[in-house]
Amino acid sequence: MKTLYIDTKSRSEMIDITQEIREAIITSGIKDGICVIFTPHTTVSVLISENVDPRLRRDILGSLSRIAPDSVRYAHVGDNAAAHIKSARNGVSLSIPVIDAQPLLGEWQGVFFAEFDGPREQRKVYIKTIAS
Repeated sequence: MKTLYIDTKSRSEMIDITQEIREAIITSGIKDGICVIFTPHTTVSVLISENVDPRLRRDILGSLSRIAPDSVRYAHVGDNAAAHIKSARNGVSLSIPVIDAQPLLGEWQGVFFAEFDGPREQRKVYIKTIAS
């Protein structure tokens, strides 16, 4: 298993981790199977999105802020309830098929780490490739 450590710089941001996923699959030595990507944090997500136009990341974060705005008063103690809601909405894990030691992603797809409660240091993403 490979562990990524990610330092985020903003309250909300999306970081493309596709290349790190590809490298983890190759170094696993597994040609065919499943790659599981998981983060153990409750105010972040891992997700698949288009990775060509970086403005889409801003659109996604903006849309999520309209769904769960920081300015709303929540029952949750603390000031990060919106971050928890965004994480719950998007999820903390992905499973991607692996064929010929490559993740089976569409032409426009990338894997992203989404921060909703930053900036933070040493956010973790676990990558495990399992043979089929």
